[in-house]
Amino acid sequence: MTVTSVERRPETGAKKKQVQGGLLDPRMLMTSLPDALRKLDPRTLWRNPVMLIVEIGAVWSTVLAIVDPNWFGWLIVFWLWLTVVFANLAEAVAEGRGKAQAESLRKTKADTMARRLVGWEPGQPGREEEIAAPLLRQGDTVVVEAGQVIPGDGDVIEGIASVDESAITGESAPVIRESGGDRSAVTGGTTVLSDRIVVRITQKPGESFIDRMIALVEGANRQKTPNEIALNILLAALTMIFIFAVATLQPLAIFSKANNPGVPDSLSLTADGVSGIVMVSLLVCLIPTTIGALLSAIGIAGMDRLVQRNVLAMSGRAVEAAGDVNTLLLDKTGTITLGNRQASDFVPLEGVSPEQLADAAQLSSLADETPEGRSIVVFAKSNFGLRARTPGELVNAHWVEFSAATRMSGVDLENGHLLRKGAASTVAQWVRDQGGSVPAQLGDIVDGISAAGGTPLVVGQVVDKRAEVLGVIHLKDVVKQGMRERFDEMRKMGIRTVMITGDNPLTAKAIADEAGVDDFLAEATPEDKLALIKQEQAGGKLVAMTGDGTNDAPALAQADVGVAMNTGTSAAKEAGNMVDLDSDPTKLIEIVEIGKQLLITRGALTTFSIANDIAKYFAIIPAMFVALFPGLDLLNIMRLHSPQSAILSAVIFNALVIIALIPLSLRGVQYTPSSASKLLSRNLYIYGLGGIIAPFIGIKLIDLVVQFLPGM
Repeated sequence: MTVTSVERRPETGAKKKQVQGGLLDPRMLMTSLPDALRKLDPRTLWRNPVMLIVEIGAVWSTVLAIVDPNWFGWLIVFWLWLTVVFANLAEAVAEGRGKAQAESLRKTKADTMARRLVGWEPGQPGREEEIAAPLLRQGDTVVVEAGQVIPGDGDVIEGIASVDESAITGESAPVIRESGGDRSAVTGGTTVLSDRIVVRITQKPGESFIDRMIALVEGANRQKTPNEIALNILLAALTMIFIFAVATLQPLAIFSKANNPGVPDSLSLTADGVSGIVMVSLLVCLIPTTIGALLSAIGIAGMDRLVQRNVLAMSGRAVEAAGDVNTLLLDKTGTITLGNRQASDFVPLEGVSPEQLADAAQLSSLADETPEGRSIVVFAKSNFGLRARTPGELVNAHWVEFSAATRMSGVDLENGHLLRKGAASTVAQWVRDQGGSVPAQLGDIVDGISAAGGTPLVVGQVVDKRAEVLGVIHLKDVVKQGMRERFDEMRKMGIRTVMITGDNPLTAKAIADEAGVDDFLAEATPEDKLALIKQEQAGGKLVAMTGDGTNDAPALAQADVGVAMNTGTSAAKEAGNMVDLDSDPTKLIEIVEIGKQLLITRGALTTFSIANDIAKYFAIIPAMFVALFPGLDLLNIMRLHSPQSAILSAVIFNALVIIALIPLSLRGVQYTPSSASKLLSRNLYIYGLGGIIAPFIGIKLIDLVVQFLPGM
């Protein structure tokens, strides 16, 4: 058995690390509170213009309350400051969720020493010196043996070893890393379990995977995405509009009071020292404070959900692009199919019984330690009742192991009985060399299996010096369970799926039909992949793909979302804008779903926030001016206790709704694959209508409580 077979491992790494993403832990709130208070610094808050306006209003209201103290003014000031703190708390909680993971990652860097090789060349060991891992530079060569920690990211240039990557991926099963090929990349902080490898460092100081993950989970590397910047501009514009709108209410109120001298100040809310606080309160309730407070937390939480699934995103732009993807390019092997062809049928020739073919197929495969060979042994045992046999049970037998050169495996028994199993042309030629003939029926069977997308392996034997072909083993590239359903979901989302494979067109079409993908690219070369991506992008589509080899690097760099496997080469990881630490090609589908969930969450809460503002407008304005303009009483449907209680209730609701929505912003709105029109309708019904109704109910309930406070 080849040692690289250890690489196949269950999809447990990402799932083991997934946690409940949106439930607020009171201890987390208390831990994040100091960070929220530090964010009150205007030099930090200026990046969020909506909340900066709220803080300026809170400062002004505080000054007015000090100049002319009263219960109503101080209650408003208290809740205005809470609004700013709650907004900062949402971001602090989102950032705080990654700090524990960042701390565990830092431990993998502490006190690691490196055995650097000076003057190393192939065949020459070089001189060894021990230095601290942070002092390594790009291009240095180090040696790592069993039990030692790999000091930095790099490529194996000599040797083969079993490596424990659980510190990075959370997956306890070891993997194989070896020089050459696409499984040569190693990550700093992982541990060599066996053997000895020589690694060439590819990272620059401070730019290792661990460094980038620490920066990512702590939010240090999170840049605002284009959509987020655009939404911030929209929110800032709305804020400016409401500032001018609210500013006009003060002269209107003064003019109206002058024409209604009999209206008491307690009703008109225009007494000196109070009107300024009222104007600030109205402004804070009408500008989109809810989405302004939660926007940053939504983005951080989206990145965090990727980290929970062991995906390292180089930028928030990549996560956002994943939500807008139109075309998915998926490798067949390992993504759509299991990757190892498995025996699915024994097709005997005329005159040969199925049991005879099964017995010969099993015996000739005992020396074949490839996954295909083992599947033949298991298939014969489970479907024909043949007990499991081992080479050691057959005395004086000569075993012929499978090799890429011979393309055959088999056994020579002591009674002159010879058995061979392998590629159709190879076994057919072997039968001819032994003096036998190949019937025409064999060609028809082989062609039929190939046309169906399978791989035919022929079984031949020599008995009493008579050579003959017994039949054909049908190896099938098994499509992973549930893939057709997942592709159906992608189709509902408007995403086109394309299977990429090196198989011939007939085989590719058969697997594509079985899996349910929309299209396929057969006999694909790196140039073909790159051309397909450019063709899709020329049509205005966003493309996502996965890859792990150096030959995938150009396509990964060209794709809008390029997910490189952690087991892949350094070139692939540098070219992509995401790295899957579990090296699970199917993760691309999850990444797209996370991206869409991020966009839907942002859209849903924006809809809720704007609908909130509309509802609060109709709740507050009538209560404020009904004494001056009795006709407004028709709009005062909530019948709030007094203008003061109406203002205070709205301010309190405005602050509390931010806290209430933090879990949703962290967990994300539940995403169900469906068309854009259905998603829009659902968004409007739930968050639009809900955003209008919630303030009426919430403000009325709060008013029933605050009406008993002094000054109400």
